[in-house]
Amino acid sequence: MTADGKHAEPVRAQPASPEVRGLTYQHDQGAQRLRLLSFNAQVGIPSSRLHHYLTNSWKHVLPYKGRIGNLDRVARFISDFDIVGVQELDGGSLRSNFVDLASYLSEKARFPHTYNRINRNLGQFAKHSLALFSRLEPERVEMHRLPGPLPGRGAIEARYAMENGEELVLFLLHLALGRRARQAQLDYVAERIQSERHAVVMGDLNCQQDSLEIRRLVARTGLLEPMSCPATYPSWDPRLVFDHILLTPDLHVSDMRVYNVALSDHLPVGIEIELPAAQSLHGTRHTA
Repeated sequence: MTADGKHAEPVRAQPASPEVRGLTYQHDQGAQRLRLLSFNAQVGIPSSRLHHYLTNSWKHVLPYKGRIGNLDRVARFISDFDIVGVQELDGGSLRSNFVDLASYLSEKARFPHTYNRINRNLGQFAKHSLALFSRLEPERVEMHRLPGPLPGRGAIEARYAMENGEELVLFLLHLALGRRARQAQLDYVAERIQSERHAVVMGDLNCQQDSLEIRRLVARTGLLEPMSCPATYPSWDPRLVFDHILLTPDLHVSDMRVYNVALSDHLPVGIEIELPAAQSLHGTRHTA
């Protein structure tokens, strides 16, 4: 869906190289399909030019009338997915007219399960947060404070029960700008999932696929990015792959793409995975 509410034209990823282990693109008719999305929403501020960082800078600290309208467009877009991770929201401060943006999106997109973490609380001036929206109820959700020289980076961990008694663990992240801090943060995540058979890590990682940080995460956990993903940043002229969805090889992929929507300074990245019947997630999927 574009900024004017029309259907979005996806930017399809290229098929993975033969070296990608265990990731397939063949539909299994008996499989449970789940659509996942990761999106940096830039506090509801649309951007379409570099100079908007200057001209729109006041919108990061003060309320403005167009924020809610743009968030309505975000809500319509994310409502097509089963599990959505959104970065750069606000937990209810001056700039958002004291509206908790995660709660607002949850209600508008009709997600029955929403988990919101405020990473950096600046009181009435700003409450930087990220949120996980889900149509299936996780068995357990845990909030993590990520390491780094500056406080204010966090993660949401959700664990979904599978029919075979195992779990699918999902980490939603928004990593630091500095490489050393990102490395420490991904090391923290790797320690918690390196023994997991079924795992997903997604979010704005602020680094590219070939970065040392991601290569080290892959080496420690076996996580893979299933395709050579198109660039996601900046949204008006994508050149950098900052937004990622990595997963363990057992989670078969039927589709992955970046969506060309003018809703933020990032483009959202989405993926569809297929879980065999024995690995299907417990619970009823609530549709929008």
